[in-house]
Amino acid sequence: MNAPLPEIPLVALFDAEWQRLDFLAWCLSRNRRGEAVGEAELARLREMQAQVETLREPAGAWETTLGFGLSHIEYDILACALGPELEPRLGWAFQNLQAGSAQPWATRSLIQELLALDPGQAEQLRRALEPGAALRRHRLLKVEQDDPYRPITPEPWLVARLTGRPLDVPAPPGAVAIDLAATWADLVLPPGRLAMLREFLLWIEQRDTVVEQWGGQKVGGPVALFAGPSGTGKTFAASVIAHALGWRLYRVDLGRLVSKYVGETEENLNRLFDAAHGQAMVLQFDEADALFSKRGEVKEARDRYANMEVSHLLTRIEAHDGPCILTTNLRKQLDSAFTRRFQMVVEFPRPDALSRAELWRRLLPPRAPVAPEVDPVFLGNAVALTGGGIRNAALHAAYLAAGSGRAIGLGHIAHAIWRELAKEGREIAAQDLGPLAAFLPRELLDDD
Repeated sequence: MNAPLPEIPLVALFDAEWQRLDFLAWCLSRNRRGEAVGEAELARLREMQAQVETLREPAGAWETTLGFGLSHIEYDILACALGPELEPRLGWAFQNLQAGSAQPWATRSLIQELLALDPGQAEQLRRALEPGAALRRHRLLKVEQDDPYRPITPEPWLVARLTGRPLDVPAPPGAVAIDLAATWADLVLPPGRLAMLREFLLWIEQRDTVVEQWGGQKVGGPVALFAGPSGTGKTFAASVIAHALGWRLYRVDLGRLVSKYVGETEENLNRLFDAAHGQAMVLQFDEADALFSKRGEVKEARDRYANMEVSHLLTRIEAHDGPCILTTNLRKQLDSAFTRRFQMVVEFPRPDALSRAELWRRLLPPRAPVAPEVDPVFLGNAVALTGGGIRNAALHAAYLAAGSGRAIGLGHIAHAIWRELAKEGREIAAQDLGPLAAFLPRELLDDD
C-alpha cells in the first residue's frame, strides 16, 4: 500500500491547488474586463505552479493519496472539480465566471478558459473526460455527457476520502452498511494472510495498468473467499479493504433476497447488482457454504431450481464491476468447482498465543485504568479465544470494572471470559480458564 500520510486532514495537503485556482479565477476575471495581469502577479503564479507540481510528483500528495499516476491535465481537471466542494470561495468564483449559471461546478469550457489552453490542449482536455479515460475509469469524476457546458463533479467517495466525512452512498437493495473504521495496522493476522489481503487489493487498484495498459484479460469482481471460524476477523478484514479504498462495505442479507417463488430470487439479485454496479462499495456475502455447498443429486424440481439460483448469483458476482467478498465458517462444505472461480481464497486461522496477546493489548480500552497484574502475554496464553471473543471479553471486563469503580483486574477479565465461553452453549468448568480460574469470582461457579 501507499506510505502513511501525516496526521492532518488530507484536504489540507492540497491547499496549494486551491490557492492556484483562486488566483487563476482572479486573473481570468481581470482579463475579461480588459485589465492586464502584471509581471509581479505572473511571478506569483509561477511560484504557485511550482508548489502544485510538487504535489503531483510520483511521491507527492496526490499519488500517495490516490495512486493512479494521472497526467498534468487530469490533475488540473480533478482540482477544478474538487475545488468548489472543498473550498466554498472557489464555488462562488466559478459561478461568477459562468454567467447565468446557478451552480458552482466548473464546466469543460470554464476549465479551458481558466487554464488558457490552446486548441491542442483543449482537445487533450476533452479526451481526458471521455468514459474510457482514467478520471472516469477510476470513478473520480461524474460527467453527464460530452457537453462543454455541463458541470463536472467529483465522485462522493473521493470527497469522503479527502475530508474524512462519512461516505453517503445509498445501500443497494438487500444490503446493509457495516461501519468499521479499520486499517491495516488494526489487523492481527499471520504475515502470509496479510500479504494475500494486500494482493487482493491489487486486483482492484491495478486494474487500469494490467487491463488497459498491458492488455490483460478483463474479469469481473474481483471475488475473494474469506474462510475461517467465527470471530477470526473475516468481516474486520473486509472493512480494512473497504477503508483502504475509501469505499463503504455492505453486507448482503441473502435472507431478504431469496424467495420461494420461481424467478423472484433472480429479480432480487438483479436489483442488488444493478444498483451496486460501478459504485464505490465492497459487497460482502456471508455464509457462502449455504450457497456454494457441494452439489448432490437433483431429486426434485426445487433442487434443480436452487442450482439455477446459485448459478445466477455466481454469474452476477463474476460480472459485477466491483469487489465481492464471500465469507464462510465451513470451507470444507464448499464445492471446489466454485472456489476455483474466485481470485483469492484467504484462510483466517484461530489466533495463536502471540496473536492473542497482541489482541488483548489492543482491545482493552486504551484509557481505562488497568491493574498491574493484567499482562497481555499471560492472558494470551491462558485461554484460546478468537479475536471476536477477546473483543467481547475485553469490553465486558471494562464494564464490570467501571461498575465496581476499580481498575480492570484479572477478576473482571476472568468473569468476562467465563461469560464469553458460556455463549457456546456447552458445559464449562473452571479449568477452561486455565490459570485465570484462580481469579474467577466464586459466585459464578455457585450459580452454575
